[in-house]
Amino acid sequence: MVRREKSNYVIQSVSHALDVLEQFCGSLDEIGVTELSKRLKLHKNNVFRVLATLEARGYIEQNRATENYRLGVRCLQLGQTYVHQMGFLLQAKSTLEEMVKSAKESSFVAVRKGTVIVPLEFVEPKNAVRVVSFLGATLPLHCTASGKIHLAFESEEAWNQSLPENLPRYTDKTIIDRRFLLEQLKEINVAGYAVEQGEFMEEVMSVAVPVHDYTRSLVGSLSITGPAHRLTGEKVQKEIIPLILKGGSELSKRLGYQD
Repeated sequence: MVRREKSNYVIQSVSHALDVLEQFCGSLDEIGVTELSKRLKLHKNNVFRVLATLEARGYIEQNRATENYRLGVRCLQLGQTYVHQMGFLLQAKSTLEEMVKSAKESSFVAVRKGTVIVPLEFVEPKNAVRVVSFLGATLPLHCTASGKIHLAFESEEAWNQSLPENLPRYTDKTIIDRRFLLEQLKEINVAGYAVEQGEFMEEVMSVAVPVHDYTRSLVGSLSITGPAHRLTGEKVQKEIIPLILKGGSELSKRLGYQD
């Protein structure tokens, strides 16, 4: 029996559907049929049929107000399954629970997807006042502790490509000066942790550390976050930073990282 190359089995319509989905990777903007048609050099009718199929299965959603499209929740579900299979979340669960038990504040792990940070697992304490889960949301790179971790352990060239020319302001504490941010990222790289003080959400304090795997690659970040009135500067320095540094180190070791 003669084996045929797998490329001979490619189904064109399925390939077009994947081409459409991949146009949304790393982009926060919704995309219309005309724009997709131009990018993919496909007839608008073909693009519309692909979108209709993907929408029916939950992989694409349409904004009825603009008639443009965005990724659907089914993509998130598949992505979470992939991450679970990698073992990152399996190893992170006990670390998150320990962080919450010791700090009595919320804790989460996140990864970078393009120009945003995506929380993958979030554990909350039993406090009446707490930071609630970020799951399902995307976080900016330049003004969150987890985002700064991912920027700080990349080259300057790489993070320059990741950030818009004009950094958006979320609160009056958001850093929008790129040079000042670069200096802070250098300090974070040396210190091994990042602190965010109300830069993304007012009155919210967050501390994050990197998580590496056996290839020494940065695979995600570990964060502790809570109300600023509880996470005072003194408590962060004396309790939270030592705690999360230890947690990040132990999680990295479980993923095979050797310092």
